[in-house]
Amino acid sequence: MSTLGAMALTATLLVGCGDDQEPPAEADRTTSSPSASASEESSPTPEPSASAPSEEPEPSGSPSASAGEGTDDSGAGADDGSADGADEGKGDEGKSDGKGSSQDEAGGDKGDGKGGKDDEPEEPDYIEYGEVSDRVGKLQQRLRDLGYFVTSVDNAYGGETQQAVFALQKAGGLYRDGVVGDATQAAADNGVVPRPQTSSGKVLEIDIDRQLVLAVENGKVVKVINASSGNGETYEAKGATYTAYTPRGSFAVYREENRMYASRLELGDMWRPKFFTGGIAVHGSASVPAFPASHGCVRVSNSAMDWIWDSWGAPSGTPVVVY
Repeated sequence: MSTLGAMALTATLLVGCGDDQEPPAEADRTTSSPSASASEESSPTPEPSASAPSEEPEPSGSPSASAGEGTDDSGAGADDGSADGADEGKGDEGKSDGKGSSQDEAGGDKGDGKGGKDDEPEEPDYIEYGEVSDRVGKLQQRLRDLGYFVTSVDNAYGGETQQAVFALQKAGGLYRDGVVGDATQAAADNGVVPRPQTSSGKVLEIDIDRQLVLAVENGKVVKVINASSGNGETYEAKGATYTAYTPRGSFAVYREENRMYASRLELGDMWRPKFFTGGIAVHGSASVPAFPASHGCVRVSNSAMDWIWDSWGAPSGTPVVVY
């Protein structure tokens, strides 16, 4: 391959979300990249699925949902299956237990006006989006103790808890639907946490296969964050065709923008991005599904990006290892 051809190929792969690199002058910039399907494997026997969306509701005081990169990624696969098969498997589970039968076998009305025990709804044997209960609080505390990104133990299964459950399911190789059934609860009880690849220093690790971001200090994982990287599909930007690909390798944060940053390739806005190669950055987004969905950047929730900036740091020069 000629030097000019190699440069064009590299520029095409690294343009990602788009920042400093404008499209090259050549007309054909399409490249091939590894398929995203490898990151979307699921368990052959999924747990009961939730009907809740995988998009994290915008936390109070954060940028509006319309400002995240995910709002402009619909053409790149961000909206195809927001809960990763979340509507499969619910069926009529728990509906054939004889509830509501207030008449005797002969069909006569007992007429006492009192509801029996069967009239009371039973607590499901799994936890899903929207539940408010003490057991949700116990789950939140357990996830937090293990290092999954949970900022509040409030007994309410909302967007932040869903993101943490996604991360746990990814770490355990489970079906990624955000529903806490037997397998997911066992993973939490057994303390399933991903192992880091680095052993020294402060490193931001990005696991493409499992779609996770790990904050690592001297070989110890201090925070596990749900992430969504390039989906492997082609897309158009300023009249050129690119592939949504997140490159693997060893990099370092070389630029950071402490604001809502607009992509120069008009691919959407990025919350507080930290660029580590070309136009590729780790950044906050209002849409972080359980599967690859970005143009090449690595999305985390806005609140997780705030934690990286305000609590953990990751200033310019921080190593970023993508594998």
